[in-house]
Amino acid sequence: MTSDDRQTKEKQYSELLDVKNAVGIASLGLMMNQVWYDDPRRLGFVLARYKFVSKMLSGRNKVAELGCGDAFGSRIVLQEVNELHVYDFDPIFIEDIEQRQTARWPLQTHLHDIMTGPLPDGPFDAIYSVDVMEHIEPEQESVYLGNLKGSLVEQGVLIVGMPSLESQSYASPQSKIGHINCKSGPVLKATLEKDFHHVFLFSMNDEVVHTGFSKMAHYLFAVCCGKK
Repeated sequence: MTSDDRQTKEKQYSELLDVKNAVGIASLGLMMNQVWYDDPRRLGFVLARYKFVSKMLSGRNKVAELGCGDAFGSRIVLQEVNELHVYDFDPIFIEDIEQRQTARWPLQTHLHDIMTGPLPDGPFDAIYSVDVMEHIEPEQESVYLGNLKGSLVEQGVLIVGMPSLESQSYASPQSKIGHINCKSGPVLKATLEKDFHHVFLFSMNDEVVHTGFSKMAHYLFAVCCGKK
C-alpha cells in the first residue's frame, strides 16, 4: 500500500488520508459493483432497506442474514446488533465477502442452502431475508419459511423483504429472470401468518418505508414474531 503524505487544505479532512493509508480504499461487493455501474441510485435504495432492518433489530444479540449476496450492506445491521452471521447458497458470494472482510466489521460467513435445512450455528434472536423469497418456487416457499422459523429462538423475529407484485411491470429484464414469486402485500402477510402469530406489513417506495397503500408500493417488508 502506497502512503499518501499530502495534506488536505482543511485540517478536519486529514483523517480521510489517514484511513486511506491505514486500510486502503474500500471496494464495492461483487453485486453492488454491478449496481453502481448500471444504476447508481439503486444502491441508495438497497442501503435504505438495510437501514430499516438495522433499526427494527437494534439491540439484538445474535442475528442472521439469509441470502446475503455480497453482504455489502450488512455492516449497517452490524452497527446495531452484537453478532451477525451471513448466509448464502452461492460460494462465489461467500468468497467475495471473505476477501473484503475487515477486523472492524466482522461478519461470520456461511455457505448454506436454506432449502436443505435450518441455519447452522443457530438458533438466532432474529433473522432477516431480503430479496430472497421472490426467487423461491411458490410450491417450495413453505420449506423456506419453515427452515427460517426453525432457526429462531422461541421469541425470535423474522423480517422478510421483497419487491411487490405490482412493481414487476417496471422491473428490469435481469430482475424478472429470477423473480418467480413476487406477492402483493395482503398475500405476503397471509402467507407469513401461517407460521407467525403477528405479521406487521410495511410499504417502501425508493428509500422511504411507510405504512401506506401496499398496492402502490414498489417494495414490501414484513416483520414477523410469535412462532406458531
